[in-house]
Amino acid sequence: MTHPKLFSFGHGYSAQALARRLIPQGWDIIGTTRNPTKAQQFDTDGVEPLLLKTDPIPAQLGHATHLLISAGPDAEGDPFLRDYRDQLIEAAPNLQWVGYLSTTGVYGDHGGDWVDEATPLTPGTKRGKARMQAEADWQATAQDLGLNLSIFRLAGIYGPGRGPFAKVRNGTARRIVKEGQIFSRIHVEDIAQVLEASINRSQSSGIYNVCDDLPVPPQEVIGYAAELLGLPLPPEEDFETAEMSPMARSFYAESKKVRNDRMKQELGVQLMYPDYKTGLKALLAQGQ
Repeated sequence: MTHPKLFSFGHGYSAQALARRLIPQGWDIIGTTRNPTKAQQFDTDGVEPLLLKTDPIPAQLGHATHLLISAGPDAEGDPFLRDYRDQLIEAAPNLQWVGYLSTTGVYGDHGGDWVDEATPLTPGTKRGKARMQAEADWQATAQDLGLNLSIFRLAGIYGPGRGPFAKVRNGTARRIVKEGQIFSRIHVEDIAQVLEASINRSQSSGIYNVCDDLPVPPQEVIGYAAELLGLPLPPEEDFETAEMSPMARSFYAESKKVRNDRMKQELGVQLMYPDYKTGLKALLAQGQ
């Protein structure tokens, strides 16, 4: 029996967490990157590296049974559909599962109210609008080619190397307070288990919010990290007067709580880190 083969386009943080789950089960994984240093790291991790714009991708894609798209859209839309549509058409008959990593940013601002997968998409940021278009392009392509597509709308991602502890320790953490601001987040290991559950239930294709059970204001997470470290709370700063980059400020333009019922019911997922407290405690215990 041939091994299942995952072609991971834009093999980033979340895709790497999935690879760590699949490789011990005998999967072959091909990961794309533009960075030669990252390509070397993939090799060390047991992932076959593919340097975009250097290595040809058709042959590897043609043998793939599963396709994961993690690369975000650019000004010209989805980079995979733009650059590799012909190869996708050729590979389509072999593909049992296609996963597209999107973002809860497609919902836009809901003033702190709940959203679910049926909520109309009203993104307010340029990034959110580009994601909404990329989702639509993938849905149209999946329909054209008969692909079994699932879209995963990821909340704010944290995990090893991406927690708040380093900033709290070195004194650069900030507790920016904006009245009514609330975010959902998700541990990278929970993203990986959601993707694996979807692969194992490939008949359950659809759109899934991927987030934990406890949306909270961002300053609470920083405060709890400081508490865990036994360090003083970073001072609160008012959002209106705080000095922030336009990118950082744009994250505060939208406030919502994201429901995850469909992910649990359809994919049978039980979160390992159902809230930021269990997630941060585990990271600290792992020396992160």
